[in-house]
Amino acid sequence: MKKTITILLITISILSCKSTKKTVSVKGDTASKKEASYKEKKGSKEANNIIKTALSYNGTPYKYGGTTKRGMDCSGLIYISFKENDIALQRASYMMATQGKKIKLKNVEKGDLLFFTTNKSSRKINHVGLVVDVRGNDIRFIHSTTSRGVLVSSLSEGYWNYAFNHARKIL
Repeated sequence: MKKTITILLITISILSCKSTKKTVSVKGDTASKKEASYKEKKGSKEANNIIKTALSYNGTPYKYGGTTKRGMDCSGLIYISFKENDIALQRASYMMATQGKKIKLKNVEKGDLLFFTTNKSSRKINHVGLVVDVRGNDIRFIHSTTSRGVLVSSLSEGYWNYAFNHARKIL
């Protein structure tokens, strides 16, 4: 029953986002520039709200399958952070890795997801993090680890850089 309701809600939200408005861009048109700027700010606001939600779980211990302050796993952290901001994602990291648009690491922004393959005997994605800050080549992300719970790490750390698989834009 929950699965049916979730599918129904996702379908409704996808259909409600469909727009028939057409914009004609004229060189130097300030209205088009303002609209683009608004969209950029709106995306940034959504990303900042999701990041704020995720950071509120910083220090939460790891618990496989967990989605509360009592304990959570990596995909639980991402799932809840987006859900609390009215964005539906799949629950497992390997399933999240099929959502949104795959992007190059050089195009990563706050609010994007990073996917990892930490088990080198398997090529399956088994870890996810949320980008909280990008400064040059330093990409910081929040995630939940089995050893330290929810924390912010840097992609430049050897382990995470080695295990990195790909990035996706959801917003």
